[in-house]
Amino acid sequence: MPQELIFAPMGAMALLTFIVLGFIPARRFRAVAGGRVTGEDFRFGESGAVPGDVSIPNRNYMNLLELPVLFYVGGLMYYVAGRLDQTALAVAWAYVALRVIHSAIHLTYNNVIHRLTAFAISNFVLMAFWLLFFI
Repeated sequence: MPQELIFAPMGAMALLTFIVLGFIPARRFRAVAGGRVTGEDFRFGESGAVPGDVSIPNRNYMNLLELPVLFYVGGLMYYVAGRLDQTALAVAWAYVALRVIHSAIHLTYNNVIHRLTAFAISNFVLMAFWLLFFI
């Protein structure tokens, strides 16, 4: 199997991260223009005056820079070791799909149980990705 195939889900994950990054200024500028916050509310990150719907994209973005780092490292391990197979590739895509679902929930209707479910399952899938490498 071509080992380069692992770069597709890794690229998709990076694309998701950049898309979420785009939500941050969009929501912040809209909130400032609507008089809901001032620019000073973002001077040191986000003050307590920033409404939840404005701060959620930033939190989701930070979340995409946490555990997904292990996904990127794992993907590089598969590539370098030449260990990528159909199962590992399917698990990688499953992880990306679950993170897309998690972000979509977080950035839209933000039901905590739905979001937690997608997040928890994605973490188990990430663990499986790593376990498959060492088995």
